[in-house]
Amino acid sequence: MKLAITGLPQSGKSTIFYALTGARGDDEVRKASHAEQTIGTVRVADERVGILESIYKPKKTTYAQVEYLLPSNVPAVTQSKAENLFWNQVRLGDALIHVIRNFQTPGSSPPTPEPDYWRLEEEIILNDLMVSEKRLERIELDNKRGKKPDEEERALLKSCLKLLEENRPLRLDPNLSEAPSLRGFAFLSAKPQLIVINNDDENESLPQWKSSLETSEMLVVRGRLEMEIASMAPEEAEEFLVAYNIEKSALDRVIRSSYHALRCISFFTVINEEVRAWTTTEGASALDAAGAVHSDMKKGFIRAEVLSFENLEKYGSFQEAKKSGDVRLEGKAYTVQDGDIIQFRFNV
Repeated sequence: MKLAITGLPQSGKSTIFYALTGARGDDEVRKASHAEQTIGTVRVADERVGILESIYKPKKTTYAQVEYLLPSNVPAVTQSKAENLFWNQVRLGDALIHVIRNFQTPGSSPPTPEPDYWRLEEEIILNDLMVSEKRLERIELDNKRGKKPDEEERALLKSCLKLLEENRPLRLDPNLSEAPSLRGFAFLSAKPQLIVINNDDENESLPQWKSSLETSEMLVVRGRLEMEIASMAPEEAEEFLVAYNIEKSALDRVIRSSYHALRCISFFTVINEEVRAWTTTEGASALDAAGAVHSDMKKGFIRAEVLSFENLEKYGSFQEAKKSGDVRLEGKAYTVQDGDIIQFRFNV
């Protein structure tokens, strides 16, 4: 799961990025080169993994991970090249984290969160509009040259164009945002979006908002404060979290909202003395889950032994749950549920 951090200049994108990636103290931040995005990899602190660890006593425990992408702000030769570099990096994300300034620093103008949001949203929509127009022009040109167009792609792009011309993002129409034949375009406004209001240290409240956002969740992060807390030792950080009435770190809140925005769930495996959490999408089949673990499991899939986390916790072991008839044998089409513990039977 990858989420790209975006926002207007001076909104605090870097502050939010380091508040997220520094929260655990053991996560990875890397930058391939000065012209590439900074990537932070963080683990998903799922308490169920700790419970599984206590039951199975594995030699190794692996948590699910989330990647956060901070696009480069390196100046390019021209403004247009800089913008292209920025948006091309943002396209790599599965979803967007839209950071909005709701703080004031000495010498800066008062924050205008809602207008700032719509300003960037219009930029995103315009970017997608240009991509759609350019592709449709190419399709029509190829058609005149005798190359038969993909009618499904052309029809979908025309629908995209209509929605974008109304200044509406593609995420509002699942038939467009989730269309397999349009995935290669990586439309920005089709991506799920999480709105992070970057408040000052003392402000816990969401700003007043006049317009409906329909499909986007909004949450408050006191970016500078949480970035400082993320750099502290755990004991000191805990004191500040309590003092500033922060029940959960920005990272945990953003991860939870990220899973919700991308409609993701977790399932677990215990293989070769390793407890491991996996991320998949809602509605994924047992065959899809097997493929996420290993291609051979998908190729030679026979059955999946499935136990819900709640029943494992109830009985205390896989064997006891099996004796009670709560371990089920499921086929390829079984829809994986959040918290499922799955043992795949396969033969290759």
